[in-house]
Parts: sequence; structure tokens; C-alpha cells
Amino acid sequence: MAPEPNLDSRNGASSEDFALPRISLAASRPTASIAGKTTLVKCLLDFCDFHAGVAEIFGVASRTVGARARLAFVPERFSPPHYLLCREFLGMALGLAGEPYNAASATRQLAELELDPGVLERPVRQLSKGMTQKLGLAACFLLRRDLTLLDEPMSGLDPVSRVAVKSALARLSGEGRTLFFTSHVLADVEELCSSLGVLHAGAIVYAGPPSGLCERYGEAHLERAFIRCIHGD
Repeated sequence: MAPEPNLDSRNGASSEDFALPRISLAASRPTASIAGKTTLVKCLLDFCDFHAGVAEIFGVASRTVGARARLAFVPERFSPPHYLLCREFLGMALGLAGEPYNAASATRQLAELELDPGVLERPVRQLSKGMTQKLGLAACFLLRRDLTLLDEPMSGLDPVSRVAVKSALARLSGEGRTLFFTSHVLADVEELCSSLGVLHAGAIVYAGPPSGLCERYGEAHLERAFIRCIHGD
């Protein structure tokens, strides 16, 4: 018998339905979810209404403002105010979170993400998609939060930048931060994550380590195991 769902979402005009059983996103190392992921993230962050069930972050109801006090988030379609300088954007993001802007810390974070610190004095509108994505990630990483929530963090990044972002994620994980990110790139999931949640057709069809999914289906590669999982083999 399927477990009773505790989150049922009606995603605006699209009528996208998800009935999700109780799950925990807590992890000491990176965790990923696949398919239905953005709707789940929107429900958790109170960007998307759900008409039944509950969603909690650190035991606090997601519709409570305080539920988001301990996390930092970058959306899949990150679009900062185009009229700000990059320095001004980082200062605004940190200020809204109650933290001061530190130029030296910002410079180090941008360098870690393979973004020339000279962009700090450039308007956001002059940045490419990949540079804009890295600016958002930099703002997120500068906030020392218990949970870092990223929706498709590798979106728009070239190979060099992808390696830099993965190195930064590994560093944050090593510092004891909980990382939760969504991705369709299973190679990144296999490389970075200690836990994986597969969402398919509105249900969680697997939760556990990536290696466990491979073992379940006798596959050497996560991609093949994932395909068999969602096909119900």
C-alpha cells in the first residue's frame, strides 16, 4: 500500500499535481532530486501553494517566514536586477539576509567560481548567462546558512565553470553545510551526492545513496539505473 501523502500541490494554472509521501531533505552531504523537483522546491519555499498536507524545513512549517531563516537559495532561472552593479547586488543580497558585505570575501568567492573579480564594478546587464549564474551562486555561498538549496545550479555553465562550482560545493559540504540541489545531470549527482531522491509521476520512487540505486538494478552506471527505475523495471 502506498504511504499516505503529506504534500499535495496544485501548481497554479498548469494544474500540475504531486502527491508526495513524507520525505526528509536533511543530509550532511549533497542531496539531489530528479523530476517534479522544481514544484517541490517551490512548495518548500512557499512560492507555490498546495491545498493539502504539510511541508516543513527544520521542523518549521514552510508557510512560516522563519522556516527560511536558516537557508540560502538560488532558483533555476536566476535573474538579478539588471541595473545594479554586481557589487551592489551582492551587498543587497547579504544585507537582506542581515549580513555585512565584505569585499575581500566577495573577491575570494568569485575567484573560486572562476569569475573575474573585476565584474564587481560592472552592471549585471553586461554579464553572460553563465556569469550571471555564478554571481547568484556566489551570493548564496557567501551566506553561511545551515541549508544551501540550489535548483539546477549548473545551468548555463561551461565545463571549466562546472568544475569550479563542483569544487565549491565539495568545500561547503566539507565544512558541514547541508546541500540540496536538483539536477538532470546524473554524472554530477553520482560525483557529488551522498543521497539521491528520484521523483517520478508525482511520487518518490527511490531514496537513498546513488550506489544503492545502481545495486538495486545491477547497473554499473547511475544513468542506466535511473532509466530502469522510472520505467518500473
